[in-house]
Amino acid sequence: MPPSDDRVILHLDMDAFYAAIEVRDDPSLFGKPLIVGHRGRRGVVATCSYEARKFGVRSAMPSVTAERLCPQATWVHGRMERYVEISRRIFRILAEATPAIEPLSIDEAFLDVTKVAAILDPLGPSAAVLRPVASLDDGRRVAGHLKRRIREQEGLTASVGVAPNKYLAKVASDLEKPDGLVLLPREAIATRLWPLPVTRLWGVGPKTAPRLEQAGLRTIGDVARAGLPRLVSLVGGNFAAHIDALAHGRDDRPVESGRRSRSISEERTYEEDLRDPEAIDRALLERSEGVARSLRQEGLRGRTVQLKVRTGDFTTFTRALTLEAPTDLTEKIVAAARALYRERVQLGGQGVRLLGVGMSGLVDPSGDPSGGTGSLFRDPSDDRAQRAARAADAIRSRLGDEAITRARLLRPGEKPKRTEGNGT
Repeated sequence: MPPSDDRVILHLDMDAFYAAIEVRDDPSLFGKPLIVGHRGRRGVVATCSYEARKFGVRSAMPSVTAERLCPQATWVHGRMERYVEISRRIFRILAEATPAIEPLSIDEAFLDVTKVAAILDPLGPSAAVLRPVASLDDGRRVAGHLKRRIREQEGLTASVGVAPNKYLAKVASDLEKPDGLVLLPREAIATRLWPLPVTRLWGVGPKTAPRLEQAGLRTIGDVARAGLPRLVSLVGGNFAAHIDALAHGRDDRPVESGRRSRSISEERTYEEDLRDPEAIDRALLERSEGVARSLRQEGLRGRTVQLKVRTGDFTTFTRALTLEAPTDLTEKIVAAARALYRERVQLGGQGVRLLGVGMSGLVDPSGDPSGGTGSLFRDPSDDRAQRAARAADAIRSRLGDEAITRARLLRPGEKPKRTEGNGT
């Protein structure tokens, strides 16, 4: 038996996360086809409710396609700050079971609970006990506990797969969505894994799948029975070994706890190209502010500001500028983004179709005696800006994203509930 057979791995995936939060926050949306994203010919679906998925709507689908498939859908704009806030609370729940957590996204993670003392409550919260995880069945109890805690604390559902390795756990979590809990031991591979299409093998995409299907390999079981020599002739040696291992349920990769974001970015495609310099500058500030908030929410600062601009003729500029010290302040990020746009982007008479701002070179300031600034002699103005930014974050957290707005971001005639003093 391979070493992976001794492990107990969970893959937890929140069900329609963004859409579920919108429904929870606005119960009038319950039971309706709901799409989170921007409408229009350049919009994209971020996610959608299961009611919308019945009509064929999917994440990353062009909005015009979604509107054609489900014209009766209700559309809402995403509230990333809200989603991140709830995600952080959910990850704290996961940490109750094990410190070995590998985040894959804002709403998805692997957990290794092998031999870890975990909270199990088969008879309800009042009967919760600590005991070591020794089997996949123990893992199922841990998964049930986590699902209950998430439902009780956040009013949301999650689907969890329990298996001896990451690949099988990921497959298992998708089998009975939403609100599923599926155990996938090695002895169930033939009945539960092999009937699935080859596209469920990691790495088999739009180019590889037709090649396998034309050779008569349409299911994972077909790949498992094909034998390595035949697979090598179809897709090459390294990739053949990869899909052969997965088809037989083998995956010895560890859960990489401590993984953190390598970069944080925010971009938007505009329904009409931006040509007004004021509108473009406002867009730079909006994207920079979104990135700064995300950095603060994750407890990170970034050193390199990245700018992405795509014009109406699809010419794309990607530019970067490294700062003297890491930051999570909107003012410093937007100053760099403006400099990059002004000095290193030539529109050539075109308008701006897409604009994005990002940060890389991320650091955790909590482990740095200088607070991530790179210097023990900190600028007092930075301290004031930090306090103001965190006060604004706290207000938004309590009262919503619209509770406080920069005066610079107001449109003519618009009256905010409250404005930030800095008009950057």
